[in-house]
Amino acid sequence: MIQTELLIKREEVLKQIDVLMDNLTQIKDDSGEFLLNFDGLVVDDKSWHVWNWPQGVALYGIYKFWRLTKNERALRIVQDWFDARFKEGVPPKNVNTMAPLLTLAFMYEDTRDQRYVPYLETWAEWVMYDMPRTNEDGLQHMTYGPENKNQLWDDTLMMTVLPLAKIGKLLNRKEYIEEAKRQFLIHIKYLADRKTGLWFHGWTFEENHNYAEALWGRGNCWITIAIPEIIEILELEKGDFLREFLVDTLQRQIEALAKHQDESGLWHTLINDPTSYLEASSTAGFAYGILKSIHKRYISQEYEEVAYQAIKGILSEIGEDGALQKVSVGTGMGDSLDFYKEIRITTMPYGQSLAILALAEFLNSFI
Repeated sequence: MIQTELLIKREEVLKQIDVLMDNLTQIKDDSGEFLLNFDGLVVDDKSWHVWNWPQGVALYGIYKFWRLTKNERALRIVQDWFDARFKEGVPPKNVNTMAPLLTLAFMYEDTRDQRYVPYLETWAEWVMYDMPRTNEDGLQHMTYGPENKNQLWDDTLMMTVLPLAKIGKLLNRKEYIEEAKRQFLIHIKYLADRKTGLWFHGWTFEENHNYAEALWGRGNCWITIAIPEIIEILELEKGDFLREFLVDTLQRQIEALAKHQDESGLWHTLINDPTSYLEASSTAGFAYGILKSIHKRYISQEYEEVAYQAIKGILSEIGEDGALQKVSVGTGMGDSLDFYKEIRITTMPYGQSLAILALAEFLNSFI
């Protein structure tokens, strides 16, 4: 990294992570403005005390920070969250509520706390044998809301496939590992855009198209995160065909990202559309994935400047209250590009958590 310690101080990065964690553990939807209502089923995507994908991503960001720094407060936040949720009782299983299991799997790896094993086994078995499937046996993006029948989404790799892979490694379940590999290949087949190297948000087997063909920012950032993560989780060695295939796929995406980065360091919510607004949560995801890929030597060091500019952009968007600004709310599948351009912006847990994830990875630059 180009003299980063002379331009951004390590102490400043740690301070910002601290205020981000402050915000995360206090965030809640007081007004109910951002509650989702699916025919009487109310889902809270915003508050910290809920078991869902925004909180799952947040837990992973905080836990990765603890793994790097051994910051006791970070570990306590994660442990307290799981203890409280276990007392309440776990929610129905779907692609999004699977997300916290990734952090739980890492916690089990570090602690060998046997209380976690039944959750890991039961939820992974559900993914393997009971989760709805699309044509060609892809994991259907089943959420609290619409059925999303025969639909593949970018998000699934992050929220469900990574936990399945990690649980497979920990519990020595080869079938979980092979299923995770297969799901990456299926999703690449239908969601990676050959023209640009970026990824479409979704695919439907019902009508055989990519909806609005939206090259949506946050959907793409899940891929930039998930590919280096799956390579590390499965310990894919250099020369392994899947590792090389994944690295080539990631390389093409990052080449395209570098071309579309705004001078602020951020990316637009539609990556290739500068008339769409700048969006910070996707930028944080890109920063993490690019930095990790550089540190693991999956991609060339030439992308350091792209990652560094993204980190500077993220730091400039963290408010005094510890909230990452310019974060779009949860986004369903859009049939038009305008749908994505009109998604509202607010403070969301995954904004803070993706920022923590990126800044924690950036700390490696000072080592």
